[in-house]
Amino acid sequence: MATALPSLQPLLVSLALLFLSLAQGLNPKYCDTPDHGSTLRVFHVYSPCSPFRPSEPISWEESVLQMQAKDQARLQYFSSLVAVKSVVPIASGRQIIQSPTYIVKANIGTPPQTMLMALDTSNDAAWLPCTGCVGCSSTVFAPAQSTTFKTLGCQADQCKQVPNPTCYGSACGFNLTYGSSTVAANLSQDTIKLAIDQVPGYTFGCIQKATGSSVPPQGLLGLGRGPLSLLSQTQSLYQSTFSYCLPSFKSLNFSGSLRLGPIGQPPKIKYTQLLKNPRRSSLYYVNMIGIKVGREVVDIPQSALAFNTVTGAGTIIDSGTVFTRLVQPAYIPVRDAFRKRVGNLTVSSLGGFDTCYTVPIVAPTITFMFTGMNVTLPADNILIHSTAGSTTCLAMAAAPDNVNSVLNVIANMQQQNHRVLFDVPNSRLGVARQFCS
Repeated sequence: MATALPSLQPLLVSLALLFLSLAQGLNPKYCDTPDHGSTLRVFHVYSPCSPFRPSEPISWEESVLQMQAKDQARLQYFSSLVAVKSVVPIASGRQIIQSPTYIVKANIGTPPQTMLMALDTSNDAAWLPCTGCVGCSSTVFAPAQSTTFKTLGCQADQCKQVPNPTCYGSACGFNLTYGSSTVAANLSQDTIKLAIDQVPGYTFGCIQKATGSSVPPQGLLGLGRGPLSLLSQTQSLYQSTFSYCLPSFKSLNFSGSLRLGPIGQPPKIKYTQLLKNPRRSSLYYVNMIGIKVGREVVDIPQSALAFNTVTGAGTIIDSGTVFTRLVQPAYIPVRDAFRKRVGNLTVSSLGGFDTCYTVPIVAPTITFMFTGMNVTLPADNILIHSTAGSTTCLAMAAAPDNVNSVLNVIANMQQQNHRVLFDVPNSRLGVARQFCS
């Protein structure tokens, strides 16, 4: 039996106080510790090291609802991808730029200017808000202060890789509209430094104007597979290989790692094949063949999991979505099996989550079954709960009714405390359990 969730106000203060205490108690020197080798520290956007966390603590309920809303916008972006172009454009949608979950420090220009860039495995290119940008945040990149900055001309090859390029004099620019928001940018190049690695002539979008309700607060670092992505622009340096380990939301320091290149990657790791859809070329598709709840393989129609290059259906690994979303025919039997294993308890709802409990529960594991490997998730990866522990929800959901999604999205909460390795040259993705924080 499902009921509406009762008022959470008495127990929401505890999580708010936790975030506040983290922000006050963390040593500032920790946030300024330099990155080493080709490994960058990864911070959650609500980390005490992030300037983008809420200025005042927000309730647990409100934070969950906000993340759900951003996830829905991201799913709408995925659904909007069409077969007209095989290159995802720079700043390719307000949905992506409004919900960065994990960020890294990058130094841009000469002398270097430190920017916080959101990781996005489902987008190709990088962009930065630049000096004079109308509608951008107060933190911007200043091209005039860099001796290595240049604007690309209309004859540059990269200008052919963005949609609807325009020429402002001799400069290559673009102007894209996303619902109520537009972004106008110039295609530019400068040196980018990631940890100790310098990449001269890195191509990115220098945003000049942003309007509407989806103004980006900071830059974006695209880790997709298109020609303007980090992988393509640093192929000789990193050999199109990277991994990340995303820290748990509950970690005191909120710090994981992004490891670039094949050196230092885990030698013992299980792999599944990476699939590529030319109609959605940036996305990292994998072949999910089933899901287990506890030891039971859930009865899911194969059509709900099947990879289809025409419709875009299948399963992707994504760093920007927070909570895993499954298509309805896959989610409903997984949810029902989870409820059955938990027992005959009253089920509540919170926003898009339809399986919440107000009493303590013993949750079964959930295993994603891929060709060549299984990934078994413990309770920390499948449950969200208030700090007081009196409200617990299954942290997965079906795609919203107003999103015509055919994608199953394995999201970042389910990836936390795992090393996820993207080995593009060998068309494989590896996952290993690892404490990231």
